[in-house]
Amino acid sequence: MAQAHESFQFIRSEMINSLGIEMSEYEHKATGAKHFHLATDYDENVFLVAFRTMPEDSTGVAHILEHTALCGSERFPVRDPFFMMTRRSLNTFMNAFTSSDWTAYPFASQNRKDFFNLLDVYLDAAFFPRLDPLDFAQEGHRVELAEAGNPESDLLFKGVVFNEMKGAMSSTTSVLWQTVSKYLFPTTTYHYNSGGEPADIPDLTYDQLKAFHETHYHPSNAIVMTFGDIPVDELQRRFEEQAFNRFERLDSELSVPDEKRYFAPIKVEEAYPLDQGETEGKTHHVIGWLTKPSIDLKAELEGQLLSRVLLDNSSSPLRAALESTDLGAAPSPLCGIEDSNREMSFLCGIEGSEPERAAQFEQLVLDTLQEVVDQGVDPSVVAAQLHQLELQQREITGDHYPFGMSLILASLSNAIHRGDAIASLNIDSVLDQLREEIKDPQFIPNLVKTWLLDNPHRVLLTLRPDTELSQRKDQAEADRLAQYKQSLSREALESIGALAKQLEERQTQADDPSLLPKVTLEDVPVECHFPVGDQVNDSTTWFTAGTNGIVYQQLLFDLPELTARQQTLLPLYTQCLTELGSAGRTYKEHQALESAISGGISASINARAATDDATQLRAILILSGKGLVVNQAALSELMADMLVSAPFNETARIAELLNQNASRKEQSVTGQGHSLAILAASAGLAPGAGFSHASRGLPSIKLARELADQSSDESQLNALAEELRGIHQAIMASSPKALLVADSEHKESCLRQFEKEFARLSSGSVDKPFQVSAEAPVKQQAWIVNTQVNFCAKVFRTVTVAHPDAAALTVAGEILRNGYLHRAIREQGGAYGSGASQDSGDGLFRFYSYRDPNSIETINHFDQSVAWLLDGGADSEKLEEAILGVISSIDKPGSPAGEAKATHLNALFGRTPEQRMEYRSRVLAVTLGDIERVVNQYLSNPEEGYEAIVTSAKTAETLSDDYQRFSL
Repeated sequence: MAQAHESFQFIRSEMINSLGIEMSEYEHKATGAKHFHLATDYDENVFLVAFRTMPEDSTGVAHILEHTALCGSERFPVRDPFFMMTRRSLNTFMNAFTSSDWTAYPFASQNRKDFFNLLDVYLDAAFFPRLDPLDFAQEGHRVELAEAGNPESDLLFKGVVFNEMKGAMSSTTSVLWQTVSKYLFPTTTYHYNSGGEPADIPDLTYDQLKAFHETHYHPSNAIVMTFGDIPVDELQRRFEEQAFNRFERLDSELSVPDEKRYFAPIKVEEAYPLDQGETEGKTHHVIGWLTKPSIDLKAELEGQLLSRVLLDNSSSPLRAALESTDLGAAPSPLCGIEDSNREMSFLCGIEGSEPERAAQFEQLVLDTLQEVVDQGVDPSVVAAQLHQLELQQREITGDHYPFGMSLILASLSNAIHRGDAIASLNIDSVLDQLREEIKDPQFIPNLVKTWLLDNPHRVLLTLRPDTELSQRKDQAEADRLAQYKQSLSREALESIGALAKQLEERQTQADDPSLLPKVTLEDVPVECHFPVGDQVNDSTTWFTAGTNGIVYQQLLFDLPELTARQQTLLPLYTQCLTELGSAGRTYKEHQALESAISGGISASINARAATDDATQLRAILILSGKGLVVNQAALSELMADMLVSAPFNETARIAELLNQNASRKEQSVTGQGHSLAILAASAGLAPGAGFSHASRGLPSIKLARELADQSSDESQLNALAEELRGIHQAIMASSPKALLVADSEHKESCLRQFEKEFARLSSGSVDKPFQVSAEAPVKQQAWIVNTQVNFCAKVFRTVTVAHPDAAALTVAGEILRNGYLHRAIREQGGAYGSGASQDSGDGLFRFYSYRDPNSIETINHFDQSVAWLLDGGADSEKLEEAILGVISSIDKPGSPAGEAKATHLNALFGRTPEQRMEYRSRVLAVTLGDIERVVNQYLSNPEEGYEAIVTSAKTAETLSDDYQRFSL
């Protein structure tokens, strides 16, 4: 146990052996602020400060406060310290989150100086923000004249959060979650949308925002969590000196009460907007139960185990019922246990249904649960799912979030609700207890009975499509603004114009960056280090890594020449490869076995161009599996079985997958609209981009729907199965490469077991390599989807990674985003995000915006950003910041296994450690002259760019006829 600073009191400490960390709890003596520290020898240090924020309406006060707090503070009185620090830092993670009942400000860095720089900025932002009214207007909401300076023009609502939530609530899944929460929690904070409902956000006043900060952002209401190798007393001294010593303990205590329980289940029906397409087969049904407190660790693990047994895979009884029923097309995305709130909820549902099928759906679910109670569950299935919980606990992650951040977020909810945050990570004793309890065959049936069947706090929600709902909402917003305008005097209208002018002046003012701390290029390590593998033989590579007793293995096949049709079917093929049976097993038997012996097996396609030629594309099928070393022989056998005996004759199962795919893809647009716009604009400019656009871009959504429509025709289904079989046979004709990653002591046994199964695969080679036919590029295109906001992209041809200009173009992207686009598109335009980046894989430069209220204005800003840079917009300060940003992304660490897998795959595509180090050196050597030269050479002619806008039908009507229109 490390020595605490004198301002903190040590509470307790536990060694979490399964993770190799010591977690300690401390309390600030004066204020009661909690500090949890996870001590480890990792040099990636993580910090998070969180506040209990429990809104009592849907104005988005907690969310808008999160944004506004990051717009300048007492010690750092600059307009945009958060985004300025992202480019004055070597951070490996920076963000802020608003959840349903907490708001958190986390970051991570491997550089000690950088960590303390960020710590000072974050502490000041959280506890001493300026909360300028102009920042509230920018980030939250404001009204402006549609035509600046013209008092006769209409009023409009603007604001970053306002537009962010318009985009978020364009997602049917978000509407579904908010609606079911509203009824599951009729009286507590979860009844409201903490992010903010667009119709309610304009109700929030600046004074209400200030009052919320005063009552919520206080050390007495705060939880601080840290991870890494910095001594705890050094951290606590900084907390005390920079923030806590200016506060006294609050008498009041914020908490969420238990929800009042229903005495009988309720049934409700609401609508969601569907502007495009038919309403038939677009209804969602969800059943939700309110269950037990999430801070009860035993109950939480019981809930996770129950969820996994009932819903984990297609052999699970409730998921099997939801997948196979003809009442809907697919299981709902809301299936499983939700344990982040004060009380847990259990959800299941279907999508692609009709409103009148609600009662039948409810009966299906209740009958299935009653069957589980009556017939029980195979003990081996329960044991397999408990094994999955153990794997989940042991795995060292870090490829998406830093490992320490993942652990902190996993324990945060317990800390927020005053539960046992340490126990939420140190779960071995509860797992041991459950291992004994599941020996009772009535264990799962009893949970089903008490948690679900005998629980009257149940909601059946039917969410049906309404083609006029968006129009009514738009009209209500327009009427509200018109009524408000009518009430304004001439002077009040002028004040609206004056506010807009004030805000514009503030947004264009040049802040003094020297007010903020920074790292410099001198703080950048000379080299970055890549894991080194052992080439066991021509085909097999071994990487030693600290994996905590888990083995990771991959089989990688070069794709042969495939037809255009086969290429579009590859995502379906990879899904079927892992979702169908194997070696005579049905898909349900296969998934039950996979769950028992592994942490999952997945298949994916990775395609990249040569480092020096964007037209030379290589594509690889990757079959990946992971499991405890003790199960490695069984895992290897199962992976080989999948490849040797993949059955594409389970047509009923394929039909289920087609319907699930169509539903998922249609709902994905609003979450990844900017990526889809980039792919559309890029499609005709490089083979890799064309392949990505066809296989996972907007055309793939249309194809998924067409295939789902054909799934009821047996002859078409059989023909599709034959196509999938043909793809598999073509790929399996060649021998794969193999990769294994595990702890050093397991090397010999893992290789021996793996090679035994590896020998069953083909030893052939690819006759004709994979290639993509070039598409004719479309200069300007608009894709019409169900959305309240826009996603814009503009793309230029540039160079691939081996070209000397690739590094300068990458740095230029950072300068354009930070120096111009962020201000013009996000701050002034109100979009949630924007950017510019060099894609050195396909040799393209991409501009984009995300959840954007504008369209053509944003496209024009892309061009204006280039003119700004060439007109002297960049300087040595902006150059250094941009280089730091690029290096930070290059050096960002992953998990031990993730880094090994990435190094191996990169090398197969010619991105060897040597090549990557050379590229990194070029980035560090980029000059202002290089930036101006490459921008002038590749980006200065707007006519050479290709544009795509993902938008609504209403906005599409305002675009010129030059835009070729496509509808989903």
